Amino acid sequence: MNEVLIQVDLFGRMLVVTPWKLIGYVGVAVFAGRWFVQVVASHRARRSHLPRLFWYMSLVGSLLLLSYFSFSEKNDSVGVLSNLFPAAVATYNLLLEARRRQSAAVPTESGQDSAS
Repeated sequence: MNEVLIQVDLFGRMLVVTPWKLIGYVGVAVFAGRWFVQVVASHRARRSHLPRLFWYMSLVGSLLLLSYFSFSEKNDSVGVLSNLFPAAVATYNLLLEARRRQSAAVPTESGQDSAS
């Protein structure tokens, strides 16, 4: 996975793209793109809003970056640690959302609200 896919002279500096770097670039794009999703969702809701897609993008971006920092030639502990926490937070929020949806879908025994 460290073979050179693209090698370009960019302003006097050689840019080398490997499959692992491609994974890292996609991870960065997904992780950064979640903020555009959040801005659009908040604009539509006319209030601050974090849609479920934000958390999915957080998790996917974090996992891609974790794999890049763990398995590529970088093997960078700072990169791993800086992406572990967002992955955990995204997972936690997705679990909370799944529990909320599951409890909202379960009808009460009598078919009525428990307040009545």
